[in-house]
Amino acid sequence: MSGVAVVTTAHGRHDHLRRQRVSLAAGTVVPDVHVVVAMDDPAVAGVAVGDGPPVEVLAVGRDPLGLPLAAARNLGMAHAARAGCDVLIGLDVDCLAGPTMVAGYAATVRDDPATVWSGPVTYLPPPPPRGYDLGTLAALDDPHPARPAPAPGERRRGAPPELFWSLSYAVGSATWERCGGYCEEYVGYGGEDTDLGRSLLAQGIGLGWTGDARAYHQHHPVSSPPVEHLHDVLRNGRLFRDRWGEWPMRGWLEQFERRGLVRRDGAEWVLVEDGTDHEARGERAWR
Repeated sequence: MSGVAVVTTAHGRHDHLRRQRVSLAAGTVVPDVHVVVAMDDPAVAGVAVGDGPPVEVLAVGRDPLGLPLAAARNLGMAHAARAGCDVLIGLDVDCLAGPTMVAGYAATVRDDPATVWSGPVTYLPPPPPRGYDLGTLAALDDPHPARPAPAPGERRRGAPPELFWSLSYAVGSATWERCGGYCEEYVGYGGEDTDLGRSLLAQGIGLGWTGDARAYHQHHPVSSPPVEHLHDVLRNGRLFRDRWGEWPMRGWLEQFERRGLVRRDGAEWVLVEDGTDHEARGERAWR
């Protein structure tokens, strides 16, 4: 059997999910199934049955430490593979699919199913009053400068593992089963993408970028550094250090340090204050 699945995890962001599904339905190739994994959000099931490709909604609860992003992604990918799909596309709930994204990923993965492929992602400005016009997305194409951005028709292999991210990627189902997916010890925000990239490299699975699979990240407010996720960043960063011998997300940690929110203690990064005061101070610093 063969087929193309798009896998999306969601908690909130209902309007973003609705628009994503419309964008998938408008593509030159429509996925055979859209697997939506609702994380601690029963309302997602009602949102996902609206306009869009055929959908299957799965549900997971909240982990005591936060949203189980890694486990939810693994659940969705495994479900799609069991359904017989040979092309698995991971797409963040904030992303709109470009008109040729699904087609581009399907062709690229089937040409080289042993590589994990990513496509360029453009961060969109705030939407106009009537929302984004899917017909004009291509005119807004301006991929994130920190990631490779091959032109349409171009593929690049040998991407550094630290550049892998879960906004938009695709892989053959056999390769996904071989790699084992995300480490589910990561809970909450940060680290699981970089860990997967490192794990793929260790297993001899290549990373590549294709210019034929473009996505567009819908605008939403963000904090930089992500102070609201500080505890997750520290916990997941320490897990990554234990697994790979070095800290990830060092840029964020150094920004937290400059704000007096964390400090270095030898090879460790530790909180300066208790959790409640710390989060309040972080929010004030961001605003």
